[in-house]
Amino acid sequence: MQTVAVIDYGMGNLHSVAKALEHVGAGRVLITSDAKVIREADRIVFPGVGAIRDCMAEIRRLGFDSLVREVSQDRPFLGICVGMQALLDSSEENGGVDCIGLFPGQVRFFGKDLHEEGEHLKVPHMGWNQVAQAVDHPLWHDIPDQARFYFVHSFYIDAANQRQVVGRGHYGLDFAAALADGSRFAVQFHPEKSHTHGLQLLQNFAAWDGRW
Repeated sequence: MQTVAVIDYGMGNLHSVAKALEHVGAGRVLITSDAKVIREADRIVFPGVGAIRDCMAEIRRLGFDSLVREVSQDRPFLGICVGMQALLDSSEENGGVDCIGLFPGQVRFFGKDLHEEGEHLKVPHMGWNQVAQAVDHPLWHDIPDQARFYFVHSFYIDAANQRQVVGRGHYGLDFAAALADGSRFAVQFHPEKSHTHGLQLLQNFAAWDGRW
């Protein structure tokens, strides 16, 4: 049976992610901060919620920045929400924070005066929103284009390499909802809270060979 390591650095809805992975039959799901267990896992999930400054402080304290760079190279790796944002070069949050730098680009604030067709939009962006599939990726298997996923975020991904953008969202402005490069895939939304389509994405991740 394959193992899926959910990286625990003290920031994230780890148990809901783990339960969703178990629900789709992903294999033996381990919530762990043990670098040895993470290195030996067949698949890696990197979730996160909260302020990026606190997240990156813990990630660096535990040495997970270099560990994530290492283990995401040669096996399926999924970043979720702040776990996705931590993979970018930097974030505007908390006055500016350097991140892991696996995907080129910045994490930017939606702003306090976000409008769409004259209507003021609340920040954080919270709730269901459509995701346009920019490319045909294995993790989109059996998920229709423009499927709705659940988002909770005040900061969005401004990707520097548009070829890595595999899913796009819109909330007052266009943003990268999903990024991919090799065996790495990352989403701004919460698949574990996104019902049928989110569970399908996790099931696809559990079956994916990491090639794209």
